[in-house]
Amino acid sequence: MAENLSQIQDLTRAFVLKEITAYQQHSVVSREIIRKPSGTMTVFAFDEGQGLSEHTAPFDAAVYILDGEVQIKIAGETHKVKAGEMIIMPANKPHALHAAKKFKMLLIMIK
Repeated sequence: MAENLSQIQDLTRAFVLKEITAYQQHSVVSREIIRKPSGTMTVFAFDEGQGLSEHTAPFDAAVYILDGEVQIKIAGETHKVKAGEMIIMPANKPHALHAAKKFKMLLIMIK
């Protein structure tokens, strides 16, 4: 049976990703799952209207949408990504996120 990450110490047991962060009004909430020299895995919950302004990162990043949908702009092109879909944000390409509706995502940064 899957458990909430806050209730387990051993990450080798099953848990439900979209349940480890809760939406908070007018906020972006994050919970880091793994931090290694080779990269990180973090779950985010964005309330409607929230986002991340345009920026670049020195590493490739995979974004998997767990709940809702998001508009992700990568190198000037806007992509609508919804629950169950994934998109790659290439290293050194400007990108931004905007929550037209609230959404949750898993961000995997690969160094």
